Amino acid sequence: MKLKKWISATVASALFATTFSFTTVAKAQETKTIADETIYDLLVDRYFNATSENDYNANPKDNTQFAGGDFRGLIDKFSLITDMGYSIVSIGSVFKTEKYDGSMVTSYREIEPHFGTADELKEVINTFSKSNVKVMIDFPLTNVSENHEWAQDPAKAEWIAGTSEGKVQWDLQNEEVQQALLDAVVDFVSTYDVGGVRLTNLSNADTEFVNELIAAIKDGNEGFYVISNEESDANFDAKYFSETTESFRNVYKNVDQDSSNLLTNIEPYVKGEQAPAQLMLDNLLTDRFTLTVEAYPPTRTRMGIVATLLLPGVPVTQYGTELIMNGKAGAEAHQLYNFKTDEEMIDLIGDVQTLRSQSETLRNGEFKLLKNENGYLAFERYSDKERWIVVINNTGKTNRIDISEEDLGPDKELHALLDSDTIRVNKDGNYPIILDREIVEIFQVKEERGINKGYLAALAIVYILFIAFIVAIIKRGKRRRAEQ
Repeated sequence: MKLKKWISATVASALFATTFSFTTVAKAQETKTIADETIYDLLVDRYFNATSENDYNANPKDNTQFAGGDFRGLIDKFSLITDMGYSIVSIGSVFKTEKYDGSMVTSYREIEPHFGTADELKEVINTFSKSNVKVMIDFPLTNVSENHEWAQDPAKAEWIAGTSEGKVQWDLQNEEVQQALLDAVVDFVSTYDVGGVRLTNLSNADTEFVNELIAAIKDGNEGFYVISNEESDANFDAKYFSETTESFRNVYKNVDQDSSNLLTNIEPYVKGEQAPAQLMLDNLLTDRFTLTVEAYPPTRTRMGIVATLLLPGVPVTQYGTELIMNGKAGAEAHQLYNFKTDEEMIDLIGDVQTLRSQSETLRNGEFKLLKNENGYLAFERYSDKERWIVVINNTGKTNRIDISEEDLGPDKELHALLDSDTIRVNKDGNYPIILDREIVEIFQVKEERGINKGYLAALAIVYILFIAFIVAIIKRGKRRRAEQ
């Protein structure tokens, strides 16, 4: 058994060393912008329950109630998120709340006891920080519980603009409310070393006030990000567009879907006209992407998630998307994370993110659209250091795209990183990329290498070690028969 393990490890190392030469990429830049990041969006209560000490009346069998997930659970299972390569983990609202998803906040000062303590939250932030992952929290500007401490203060009665279904709407035009909200969020980011804030429930807040909030939050916090999950003209680091989310959902729900609107809010960013868009298949407020899918969900998710990761913008993945989680918006879509499911999608995300994190070109390089028609998407990311071609064939048939030698240059090879294929120029002077239906591939453009001696050497090692293993087994059998 030890010999077998040794052989397996040796073969894997040899092949990895050979393969690595194909995927060497330009070194990542030290100064980051949000376009360099990828966001994993979760709910603390639905992730992992590491301790029963804070399970106050929790009921994991009732998806409308607290299920027991806590800060300790984020610490215990943080490696899943880092292994997938996400650089920001968005953990939702952590303030004291009457509902598991943080949508009924009762205080902007106290931490929700179901999740844990203030010290445990700091430990979460520190744990992720050691792996260069920022923690982002939600801060709701309004639509909080009618039991919120401000709403219970008679002196603040004029702060309330209205109530509906147990929620209070603050008068966001009131200067006292504005100052109180600004003080609350600045106090939080000063107390907890988070790397970002997502402002939610913007309601009728005017752009000037939101920009004032953004400036105050970021003051003195280098590398700090402020975003929202709503459309706004304010100076958010990344813009949210509901039509972009809908475009991704519609394009990848089945084959041969109209994809003409997929880049509507991506191209303005490429041209330098606006901040990057948040790219996602779904979010914590929508139906799960899987619910819209009309064909095989894993295939649809695979293509959709790679598109969000490699198109220009800021990828945002809702927790459980990699598990093909299903459900209607609300509690049904907020299932408990199942850590015992298949890891194929998790591995794919990790592989793609490894390329993205190592390559500044894949994150911030020039963008050239090659084709975008009825689900067939092909584009280039390039710089003076390297060049990539991404092809997503979300159609019902095998498709081909030819890239001319004039465009790509002579003596080049396209190395497929997901399927280990190599494409060379043909007699017509083209590099033909042929993909079967519902397949995604990432090609790195390299100088022509000729015969891959390293790969042949690795194969030789495989055969030699395999023969040695067979000989060892035969000898061991002979010894046992002799002993008997």
